[in-house]
Amino acid sequence: MAMGSTNKITRKHLFVSAFGGILLLAGCSPTVKVETPKEPITINLNIKLDAEVRVKLEESAKKDIESNPDIF
Repeated sequence: MAMGSTNKITRKHLFVSAFGGILLLAGCSPTVKVETPKEPITINLNIKLDAEVRVKLEESAKKDIESNPDIF
C-alpha cells in the first residue's frame, strides 16, 4: 500500500515539472512587433538638383576655357 501512494506522488511531481517546463519554454518564445514610425518618412531629392548644378558648372567652365585658353 505504501508503494501505491508513492507512485501517485511521483506522477503528480512529474506532471507539475512537465507543466512548469512547458510554461518556461513558452515564455522564451520570440516576439515580433510591427509598429509604424512616429515621424513621417522623408525622401531626400537633392541628388537631381546637384547633378543639374554640376552640368551647368561644367558647361560654364568649358566656355571659359575656350574663351581664355591661357588660363591654365
